[in-house]
Amino acid sequence: MQKLIEALNTLTDTRRQWGNIRHKLVDIVFIGLVSVICGGTDFEHMEDTGYAKLEWFKSIIELPNGVPDSDTFRRVFERLDPQELASVLQDTVNVEGKTVALDGKTICGSGNEQHRAYHVVSAWVTENQITLGQLVIEEKSNEIKAVPELLRMLDIEGSTVTADAMSCQKNIASKIIEKGANYVLSLKGNQQTLLEDVQLYFENESTPSHRTLEKDHGRVESREYFLETEIDWLQQKAEWAGLRGIGMVKSSVTTMKTGESREECRYFITSLTDIQSFATAVRSHWSIENQLHWQLDVLFHEDDCRARRDNSPLNLNILRKEALRRLKQTDMGKRVSLHRKMSRASMNNDALTAVLAAE
Repeated sequence: MQKLIEALNTLTDTRRQWGNIRHKLVDIVFIGLVSVICGGTDFEHMEDTGYAKLEWFKSIIELPNGVPDSDTFRRVFERLDPQELASVLQDTVNVEGKTVALDGKTICGSGNEQHRAYHVVSAWVTENQITLGQLVIEEKSNEIKAVPELLRMLDIEGSTVTADAMSCQKNIASKIIEKGANYVLSLKGNQQTLLEDVQLYFENESTPSHRTLEKDHGRVESREYFLETEIDWLQQKAEWAGLRGIGMVKSSVTTMKTGESREECRYFITSLTDIQSFATAVRSHWSIENQLHWQLDVLFHEDDCRARRDNSPLNLNILRKEALRRLKQTDMGKRVSLHRKMSRASMNNDALTAVLAAE
């Protein structure tokens, strides 16, 4: 934990230095992170966690004037720089050969009379299940402008970046190639002409494929991946930086109990030329929905949080992602779920120490 405390000590204190500052910034942020790991959802819970584990906290941090109250936690997280907090907490990740999924999530409870609910665009390393970076915007429609800015901030060289159809934009593809990465971008109606050309090609041409079959949760999922790299005929090829292939995925999901089936075809553009790499990237992209966004809602109740002012929604979002990372990396046995890890951390200081020490 000493490494964590030293990192938090580098944070810039944005409070008025001539005011009555009774609590150290590192103490406030550390208690806040511990509270989230233990299942806390608001500033009141941060104060309660401080008192519940007071003796344990005193063995690690100074607390010169005792436990801060909930209003102190609220004011600090409203003013703290989110990008600095994220850079301090997030480890450096080698993404070479890995998939970096880009997607946005709206923090539903963060809207108020002054602004709409914040929308956070995250870069998620699917193999490590670690957030590489994030950027906050005030609505989903601004995601197109936010993605290039997020990419500018990240070191993604050697990775494959995946994104949904909203991010299927020429400037985004160009930025990914400029950063030394490959891309797999979902293709839908916002690129109508390109979509129609790709659909028409796969309807009339035979292309080598790669098939997978999975059985889980009472369902059988069959996926067939197609990749075509001979695309000199494609008129739009020169308009897209690094474009080397077009792809299609046919998926079929059958419910074993009822026998009902659902089929779907999805289309992509990519800079990849290997069908196995293409299939892995497409499949990996859903990790950001299942392993990040779903966990933030179900495990941490993010959408129920009513922190709305200034930087507090994004700072709490960053604490949740850091708590999720540490919980995932803590080994408490095969059958111990993330929820049970949080419960153990809240009741047992040895378990909490193990989570905070996770690498």
